[in-house]
Amino acid sequence: MIERNYGENITLETRKESYEKVDKQKRYSEIKEILAEWGELTAKQIAIIMFKKGYIPTSERNFSSPRLTELCINGEVEVIGKTKCEFSGKTVSVYKLREQ
Repeated sequence: MIERNYGENITLETRKESYEKVDKQKRYSEIKEILAEWGELTAKQIAIIMFKKGYIPTSERNFSSPRLTELCINGEVEVIGKTKCEFSGKTVSVYKLREQ
């Protein structure tokens, strides 16, 4: 029998439910639209624009970051460098649409 931390099964279940609720194709389209319009952006900058456009309920970067990773894996977006985030002060990736 595998030892689990208290509440771990529930955490895994709720995380999976949240992941499955996201309309990934819609989010991919929104991110690509923003990158086409604005050019090179960080995940946080994309999230802020998505929020202003009414695509997401808050400007939290976690709305864009996982989809950006998937778009990079799919070869549609690429990381072109890094910069210091104006909001967190941390070094973050800069993304752009990949030329097809």
